[in-house]
Amino acid sequence: MPPSSDTAARVGVLTPSGMLGAGFTPESIERGLTLGPDVIAIDGGSTDSGPYYLGAGLAKTTAAAVRRDLRILLKAAATARIPLIVGSCGTSGTDSGVDWVAEIAEGVMAEEGLDLKVARIYSEQDPGFLKEQLSAGRIRPLPPHGPLQPETIESCTHIVGMMGHEPIAEAIREGAQVILAGRATDTALAAAVPLMLGMPAGPTWHAAKIVECGGQATTDPRLGGVFATIDHDGFVIEPLDPTNICTPISVAAHMLYETANPYRMREPAGTLDVSDATYTAVDERRVRVEGSRFETAEQHTIKLEGARVTGYETVSFTGIRDPRITAGIETWASYLRTILTDRIQQTLGLSDDDYGLDIRLYGHNAILGDIDPDATPPREVGVMLLVNASTQNAATAIAKVANPLMLHLPLPDMAYLPSFAFATSPAEMERGAAYEFVLNHAVDVDSPAGMFRTHHSREVSHV
Repeated sequence: MPPSSDTAARVGVLTPSGMLGAGFTPESIERGLTLGPDVIAIDGGSTDSGPYYLGAGLAKTTAAAVRRDLRILLKAAATARIPLIVGSCGTSGTDSGVDWVAEIAEGVMAEEGLDLKVARIYSEQDPGFLKEQLSAGRIRPLPPHGPLQPETIESCTHIVGMMGHEPIAEAIREGAQVILAGRATDTALAAAVPLMLGMPAGPTWHAAKIVECGGQATTDPRLGGVFATIDHDGFVIEPLDPTNICTPISVAAHMLYETANPYRMREPAGTLDVSDATYTAVDERRVRVEGSRFETAEQHTIKLEGARVTGYETVSFTGIRDPRITAGIETWASYLRTILTDRIQQTLGLSDDDYGLDIRLYGHNAILGDIDPDATPPREVGVMLLVNASTQNAATAIAKVANPLMLHLPLPDMAYLPSFAFATSPAEMERGAAYEFVLNHAVDVDSPAGMFRTHHSREVSHV
């Protein structure tokens, strides 16, 4: 049954894992149900994997994995008669992502004989509406972005607004048992029901932050999710797996995760402040947290995320084990760029402004770049050439010009042609459209739910 708005003594939040489709054991959910949850909340997406998923409107996870997790969670929610909340559906929270997860959920419910009311909360934004808000001075940049231009809005393939807990709570009040939300803050999913049931905002938002990534706040994140019990003075967090452990350090450390400030974290409705929070071991595997506060903002804001096409990419990857070249790999990479740039001009008639080249040296400094502290010669190096051009044909043509160089290019002082090893045949792999994030801005809103649209599937039928 949907939770009432009456104040409860405590509220239990079951978080199976950090992401729908990442997997968890049925046993962990069964144990979680014995702890008395009032809601099951799980994130369905992220921006961690880059702009492609938002730009293309496609999911990072496979349907089979999402279906497997949903089958367990839908049955658990029906058995316990509690809401199931999934946020940022389809990885980026686009409307198509919400519909994709909803279609999978409807299929599972039909197979399992479950009759649950589903709410789809859509978060994609109309460019025309956003340009109106921009003209009214209601959109401002978030660091490191500068002022927004109307043409930037128009260039995006998809734009989503990041909702807080309010649209989710509203859907539950209207009778939804399964809430499939578009782009949402990770914390909003776990905070919605506790706030509805009268829990104070400080402990609620802090607990929601700690559980957002499932077992990340435990000593062994591989063992699954966590359970938070929120009351009027704080919260207790414990792993779902009885062999896993939460310690004061593992819980407190999660405030370092994906935050610019480990003591303060902004939500659409305000700011969580944990600077006075205390973390105390209840026993060998549970931790109690007290002292968290929430500062309600004078202006409610919705963060915008938008992605646009930057061109089309083709990639080549070759491996080098010649000790003379690996000893001078940076000189070789610089030489490759010089020779390749000249040949592109001579062969294809393209200038530097017509394309982009990225040469990454895996095994040397591809991750840290110039700040890599290891200056010793690598034993072997994988060279990835990433080409970006206005068309796929142009990107592939450039990669093909690079092919003989990535197979046999010597150092300038070498008197012989070395041989390298391409990882694939053909060596050129077309990646299709490439995207970039171009919106990192906040909209001032009068209504926390006003930018989002909710669709209910049908009337509630008791399970």
